Amino acid sequence: MEGVSKAEDCGMGSPSDVGLPPNPLAGAYRHCLGSARAAASPCKSPLVRHLSLVKTKTVDVSVGPENGREGCETNFIPIVRSGGWSDIGFRRSMEDAYVCFDNFTRDHGVKNIGEGPNAFYGVFDGHGGKHAADFACNNLPKFIVEDEDFPREVERAVASAFHHTDTAFAEACSLDAALSSGTTALAALVVGRSLVVANVGDCRAVLCRRGRAIEMSRDHRPVRIDELSRIESLGGYVYDGYLNGQLNITRALGDWHMEGMKTNNREGGPLSAEPELMRVLLTEEDEFLIMGCDGIWEVFRSQNAVDFARRKLQEHNDPAVCCRELVDEALKRKSGDNLAVVVVCFQEVSPPNLAVPRGRVQRSISAEHLKEIQGFLDGLGE
Repeated sequence: MEGVSKAEDCGMGSPSDVGLPPNPLAGAYRHCLGSARAAASPCKSPLVRHLSLVKTKTVDVSVGPENGREGCETNFIPIVRSGGWSDIGFRRSMEDAYVCFDNFTRDHGVKNIGEGPNAFYGVFDGHGGKHAADFACNNLPKFIVEDEDFPREVERAVASAFHHTDTAFAEACSLDAALSSGTTALAALVVGRSLVVANVGDCRAVLCRRGRAIEMSRDHRPVRIDELSRIESLGGYVYDGYLNGQLNITRALGDWHMEGMKTNNREGGPLSAEPELMRVLLTEEDEFLIMGCDGIWEVFRSQNAVDFARRKLQEHNDPAVCCRELVDEALKRKSGDNLAVVVVCFQEVSPPNLAVPRGRVQRSISAEHLKEIQGFLDGLGE
């Protein structure tokens, strides 16, 4: 199944699926949460900060002074271009979704955001059905712009929006049990020079800085020591690599129907909707960002994906075509999952060719011995 490649669509199916995917809150639920500002108003406006966010932390990504040029941090303004693609792969049903907004605030009716780009991108990998992924794809961006902290405190607004999306989906499932499902969620915002990435689950974001892969998210797996400690402190356990013997991820939106996974109290349950956030200030050496579901990373290492995408962008400089090529390559490599990927470019021009510096030759023998060897070889020739 192909995904739309337009930069401002939310893709779930074939190229004919223009616009947003089906919204589980349509019809009977629209009185509470509309699919857009013009269609309806949320239950609470503006959205207030979620109580659990007193413990939210953002990691500032440092890539070392050798990777930046002097002066670029004050002058560089990203020019964002994006594309996305998805494919059902070898599965029987499609449960992935993605969304791209190159002009996020304009598309959501927010004014006076300031100079520079303001963009939003998301990748959602559903499980147990597609409804949670569709729901998050439709509503997470809306919850961000409606938060009282946006755009003054972007990280806090994003983290709060993850929780509001999770609780709103719980309400939708309480009205219609057929919606019950879960999804991982990976979101990226570009506001001015700041790139903020928020993640729950095992989708992955990788930044290309002058050809070097920089991971902007960490997979939430039961094998992580810090996740295991958090799970056990909240009464959960890991059995055979699975959270409570059921899920191979430790953070997700939805899954409220799974017993012992989530609670409505402040601490939450073993399955958390709390996103991990990473932030970096973009420089002129930052070329593009890859956001992919775990089906991509089954067959690509982070640096391998960056190398592949960089070569393709050098050929045609089209992020949408690059996404399709990444998906096609993942299928050739026999990825066994649904596939969804978004590529965000930060420059108008294609990535430059990198000059490989010549290393200094280290000799292991003296010049005198080299002359002796040369004389010996000359003697053989005679």
